[in-house]
Amino acid sequence: MFSIGLTGGIGSGKSTVADLFAAHGVPVVDTDAIAHHITAPQGAAMAAIREQFGPEFVAPDGSMDRARMRALVFSDETARKRLEAITHPLIRYETERTSLAASGPYVIVVVPLLVESGTWKTRVERVLAVDCSVETQIARVMRRNGFTREQVLAIIARQATREARLAAADDIIVNDGATLEALSQDVDRLHARYLALAGSAGARG
Repeated sequence: MFSIGLTGGIGSGKSTVADLFAAHGVPVVDTDAIAHHITAPQGAAMAAIREQFGPEFVAPDGSMDRARMRALVFSDETARKRLEAITHPLIRYETERTSLAASGPYVIVVVPLLVESGTWKTRVERVLAVDCSVETQIARVMRRNGFTREQVLAIIARQATREARLAAADDIIVNDGATLEALSQDVDRLHARYLALAGSAGARG
């Protein structure tokens, strides 16, 4: 199926934009949601996480202890790569399985680290970036998650730069104080474009 990779930095508004596409009947596959699913109790990644990192990284309910793991991978690059070696293949498999099973004119795949991965850009037909200023990101995440400014800046520093995301994008939605109505109009415009592109791709296929 014709696929659009939707990306953006933390706090950019990816979920809001994805919801607006979903309102058009477009199937949305969210890799963050898949990551949460595989690290939930009895999740597909949990046995390997327990084996690799120890029982202290498993919460009492059997899910991954996200706060403890977040602290570790932020301070230890090797640990981050070990975690990704467990989760990324599972996320990739489930994303592809879900996308293939989706029913709609095209599929939106939400990939927060699309640019950082180095491989996602080759697995979608187009990249849509949701863009906003770093200060807007900081304010939104502090308000939403209760993080300190320093914590948000540390997360942003681990992500691709705004410039790198924009350079990788085929399409851009600016969400720097945009109203929901303005975002809806942007999504309406892109939805029409993607329908036409998906139709052309289907005709060629």
